[in-house]
Amino acid sequence: MTTLLVIAKEPRPGRVKTRLTPPFTPGQAAELAEAALSDTLHAVAAAPATRRVLVLDGAPGPWLPSGFDVVAQCAGGLDERLAEAFAGCAGPALLIGMDTPQVTPELLTVDFADCDAWFGPAEDGGFWALGLACPDPALLRGVPMSTPVTGAVQRERLVAAGLRVRDLPTLRDVDTAPDAHAVAALAPRGRFAARLARCSPAAEPAAEPVSPPVGPR
Repeated sequence: MTTLLVIAKEPRPGRVKTRLTPPFTPGQAAELAEAALSDTLHAVAAAPATRRVLVLDGAPGPWLPSGFDVVAQCAGGLDERLAEAFAGCAGPALLIGMDTPQVTPELLTVDFADCDAWFGPAEDGGFWALGLACPDPALLRGVPMSTPVTGAVQRERLVAAGLRVRDLPTLRDVDTAPDAHAVAALAPRGRFAARLARCSPAAEPAAEPVSPPVGPR
C-alpha cells in the first residue's frame, strides 16, 4: 500500500487562507481552513495506507485525528517543502494539500501496479495531488509554484523523467470566496460546507460622512 501525506499549515488567523479576506475576517478564514483540513484528514484516515503523515507548518490541534505521524515542514520554498516530504518516504507515496476538502477516500486509493506516478491537476493550473511509486525529491525541486503553469511544468517533469503517469480528476482548490462556495456545493455534508454556512462575510466598513463643500455661497 501507499504512504499518504498531507502538507498543511496550522489554521491560525492571518496565516492561512488570506485570499478569503475579504469578504471573510481573518478569524473566519482560519475557521474555514481548519474545516477544510479536517475534512481532508478524515478522508485520508478512511483511505487504505501503510502510513499517514501530516507535514505541518505549525503545531497540531484538536482537529487532528488519531493515526497520523506529524513531521515539521522544512524551510525553503514550496517546491523544497514538497520534495522534503517525499524524501521521508521509503515506498510509494501520495501527497495532497489542505485546499480540497471535497476529496474522498476513493480518490486517494491509488494503485501503482501499471504506472509510476499519479497526478491530480487543479483548476487554477496547479495540482492537488502527486503520487510517486519511487519518491524522488529531485522531481519537485525547481518547479515554479503558485503559477498558472505549475501543474503543467510538474507533469512534464514527470514525463521527461520517463515515468508512466496516470491522471486523477481535476479538482478545485479553495483560495477565494467563490472557490469556497463552489467546493462546499460539491461536498454539502462536509465540515467545510457546514462551517461556510455559519460564516457571515465581514461587514463592509461604513462610509465616511461627506462634508459639504466649503466656499462662497
